[in-house]
Amino acid sequence: MKKLFSKLARDESGATAIEYGLIAALISVALITGGNLLGQQIDTTFTNLSTKMQTKPLAD
Repeated sequence: MKKLFSKLARDESGATAIEYGLIAALISVALITGGNLLGQQIDTTFTNLSTKMQTKPLAD
């Protein structure tokens, strides 16, 4: 039983997997946040463009 606990204490593969999981989660949060901000900017740009197109008459 003592050997089992010492073997588990020395095994770091679980800790490494958790670290990789945390890194993946942080990258996901960053991508989602960036996507939302970019989406809002694109929405604002298209809204402004649509407004300008509706208010200006077409040139003949």
